Amino acid sequence: MISTKQISKNFGKIKAVDQISLDISDNSIFGLAGTNGAGKSTFLRLLSGVLKPDEGEILVDDMPVWEREETKKKIFFLPDNAYFPQNATGKSMADFYSLYYEKFDKNRFRELAEKLDLDVTRKVQTLSKGMKRQVSMLLGICAGTKYLFCDETFDGLDPVMRQAAKSILAYEVTEREFTPIIASHNLRELEDICDHVGLLHKGGVLLSREIEDMKLHIHKIQCVIPNPLLEEELLRELDVVQHEKRLSLLTIVVRGKKNEIMQKVESKFPLFAEMIPLTLEEIFISETEVAGYDIKKLFY
Repeated sequence: MISTKQISKNFGKIKAVDQISLDISDNSIFGLAGTNGAGKSTFLRLLSGVLKPDEGEILVDDMPVWEREETKKKIFFLPDNAYFPQNATGKSMADFYSLYYEKFDKNRFRELAEKLDLDVTRKVQTLSKGMKRQVSMLLGICAGTKYLFCDETFDGLDPVMRQAAKSILAYEVTEREFTPIIASHNLRELEDICDHVGLLHKGGVLLSREIEDMKLHIHKIQCVIPNPLLEEELLRELDVVQHEKRLSLLTIVVRGKKNEIMQKVESKFPLFAEMIPLTLEEIFISETEVAGYDIKKLFY
């Protein structure tokens, strides 16, 4: 388990991370969402021990990470722009990392590279951006560490490779003790793989929730209710987060239990009514607006 308590990091007058407290459970995929400059990269560097926090405490399995080699051996950090020596190949990098990470699996690295049609004997510097990302991802997965920190790892991957990378991460979580943390500015990118998502803005945490928990307690309904008085009555009875009406179609985002919500809708004699699954982006928009933030202004 990773636990941060009120950690902060400043670069001169810039407050990159501001009083972040988070608990990240084992064997789950944690998504770290936020705009460029929100503090995601700095936060991951603090977790991996690359940077030292100015304030607060970071514990990885109840042990400090800063200048602790034993703790750092549990972590593999994939930065946004990974560095490779000029003449390095995928194979030579696997050999290099195996010297430090005792559980590095060279056979699995070779097998996964073959499945992804990656030439590990080719110099990494001659590869495309997407192929470099693939090499980095395979090195991180095959290192055998308990924690893998990914900073915009899917950026540059084509849709097929992006899905392949997600599938590999999901498989690793089910097969061994493994906890990936994936930082991205794209909420849609995180939706179909993460168990828990935290939203960063200006160095702080706006929201941190389990995705399933959010989806169970907030719903989107579209309905057509001919009687305007009954429509107004419905809006008063429900715990409405947002509502919008276009012509005769009423769209509402509501908190509560699915069955109870639909019973109230049906009691107003709608001509049409259906519950539509909310995307992660829509959930965050609703949750942050309640907290006083307009996520549309944060991300767009």
